[in-house]
Amino acid sequence: MLRKFSLITCTLLAMTALVTAQAQKDQAQKTIKFTVLLPQDDTSITIDGKAAVGEGEKRVLTAKAAPGKDEVLVVAVWEPNNYTKITRPRKVKYKEGDIVVDFLKPSDKEKDDIVVRFVPTPDEFVHAMCKMAKVTKDDVVYDLGCGDGRMVIMAVKDFNAKRGVGIDIRPDLVAQCKETAKKRGVADKVAFREGDVLKVDDLSEANVVLLYMGDDINERLKPILKKTLKPGSRVVSHRFLMGDDWPPDRSEHVKATMGEYPGYEHDIHLWVIKGENKK
Repeated sequence: MLRKFSLITCTLLAMTALVTAQAQKDQAQKTIKFTVLLPQDDTSITIDGKAAVGEGEKRVLTAKAAPGKDEVLVVAVWEPNNYTKITRPRKVKYKEGDIVVDFLKPSDKEKDDIVVRFVPTPDEFVHAMCKMAKVTKDDVVYDLGCGDGRMVIMAVKDFNAKRGVGIDIRPDLVAQCKETAKKRGVADKVAFREGDVLKVDDLSEANVVLLYMGDDINERLKPILKKTLKPGSRVVSHRFLMGDDWPPDRSEHVKATMGEYPGYEHDIHLWVIKGENKK
């Protein structure tokens, strides 16, 4: 009888210990309530890897942190146009009172991941961009996000630029660029390499920079271009601008009549680097 009682007691103690441990575990999980401000109403949100339900540019979310933790990882993903995807992470820490998480602007601490789907610029646009930049035999032309390489190849082949450099994050496109340069007979005057356009360390060599990257990338490139390029250098962008605080010196409307997108029309924009641009 005594042995039976001891077994029951041990079982009860074990169950009590489990219940206590679970209660302590649950108690250690902090519930975080916060408001997110988003760039567009179809932005998707994940919290610690799990999809959060909601819609609109302002949402109130609730998340339970992992046991013993006081923060969650919130990730917003959206597409500002039909070929750019932006992934923006934010760590949200538990605190008393209102918590607002702003996804409207990039952060220097928590870096965005930006993927740009390659869409070629029609040849007529490339020709107009080189003409707007007044490319000559004295110019070194860079194409940031070079895609299939047609911009620097045309700058060298048709406008007699001294040298061309194309940079793209996709190794398959870089390989394609090199093959095209050989076929066009300009491999000795152009260089293509894989890389992040926001980390180019030799941009000061450029006299002309050609772009077709999107508003978000242009905004990030803007301080790099202003700081790095020499006065007199020209930047030409197909379609996209540099923000309200740096309007283009000139814009021109172009319409394609042949090639991949006959009938496509949009603006191209020119900025000339001046002394005041360095500020």
